[in-house]
Amino acid sequence: MITFDFKNILWNFVKRLANLNLSIFILFIISICCILGSIIEQDQSLLYYQSNYPVSNINFSIINWKLIYSFGLDHVFQTWWFFLILVIFILTLLSCTFFTQLPSLRNARRWKFIHNNYFIKHSLSFQDSYRHENNSLIVMVYSLVSSDFFVFSQDYSIYAYKGLYGRVSPVFVHFSIITILLGSMLSFLSGFVAQEIVPNGEIFHIKNIVHSGLLSSFPANVFGFVENFSIDYNVDGSIKQFFSKLSLISSQGQHLSSKTISVNKPLHYRNLTFYQTDWQINSLKISLSDSHILQKKLFKAIINNKNCWLCKIAINNHKQILFVIFDLNSPIFLFNSDGLLVGKFSTNQIFYVNDVSFIINEIFTSTGLQIKTDSGILIVYLGFFVLMLSTVLSYLSYSQIWFYRVSDLFQFLGSTNRAIFFFEESIFYIDFVYNSFISYSSTSYVLLRYSILK
Repeated sequence: MITFDFKNILWNFVKRLANLNLSIFILFIISICCILGSIIEQDQSLLYYQSNYPVSNINFSIINWKLIYSFGLDHVFQTWWFFLILVIFILTLLSCTFFTQLPSLRNARRWKFIHNNYFIKHSLSFQDSYRHENNSLIVMVYSLVSSDFFVFSQDYSIYAYKGLYGRVSPVFVHFSIITILLGSMLSFLSGFVAQEIVPNGEIFHIKNIVHSGLLSSFPANVFGFVENFSIDYNVDGSIKQFFSKLSLISSQGQHLSSKTISVNKPLHYRNLTFYQTDWQINSLKISLSDSHILQKKLFKAIINNKNCWLCKIAINNHKQILFVIFDLNSPIFLFNSDGLLVGKFSTNQIFYVNDVSFIINEIFTSTGLQIKTDSGILIVYLGFFVLMLSTVLSYLSYSQIWFYRVSDLFQFLGSTNRAIFFFEESIFYIDFVYNSFISYSSTSYVLLRYSILK
């Protein structure tokens, strides 16, 4: 008895979820969460939130770093309460689909015959009547079939409909939204995102994880090798595109895949995707005349609103020289301690400072890579494809026609849920075909009777 009551309670609860107002309210909550996730920067460090959302700041007295960390607003889309909201929304869609949309679809397929005017319960888009003389149910059936209607007949009543696919579109919309949400949840739970800054010519493995799902796993047997990094510049010196020739190798040294990646042209390997995201200039390799080799770290700065990289080398206790690099295609600028330009040099070009020869052998660069895996992306794509398909199907109007005899009249009724203009065109065509056959039949009957009498 307890089990039976529990099933009834559960069944009633699920049926109550099929409520439009509840679905709209949950959708409103989801939109609020998305707004919060867009306004508040996601996946940042604690120090970032403490500096940008301090408790003492009056402007952010409501939203501060303690509130953000308490409710997980720094990773809204991965919190348990956001997943719970999505699950409830999916349950409302499923409940509405099985308890409202599918019964409505089954009802649309039923025969709805009308035998007299008392059975009319539909809002009609068209109504007409024909005299009983010289009218025919068979001719009307043919006229309806010629207009692509599904026709059913019972006694002196005809029922026809077309455009049933238009009634399927709400079901497809619900399933597409559910598919998109499930794919997104799978991506959050099983995916990860990593950022790597790799020097040119170095081997790397995935280690700097930005965020990861509860069910994510990392490919420990896959390594990457940056064979080459290069930058294309525009005529004005601005960056046009930057490229990284990337190779993937296994832990046994087996070559797995390779590709020259750039922005919006990533490398795909199984469920891993390697994106080109950033770059930087690291250091200079300098050879001196006494066979010593220096490697000086470059520091990024801005001069005249242009990015540059610079380093200093002490010549003696009172003097030093400054190397400045603006881009990889331009020469390297050399300044003295007073800030005066001494000269411009290219890589592998010899120059002298205080009778000491200098050769800049190489400019070391690094490429910025983003590695991510997204197991639910194909499911999300499928959901959007079904959503687009349902959008196209929703433009198909569902039309119904009744043709029945009452006393000495044939009643013609029509109803449609949209596209009344096209429905009127169909009605005019049906009427034209019907009257043409009726006129032809009447003329043939007169001629036949005349020939018999003659």
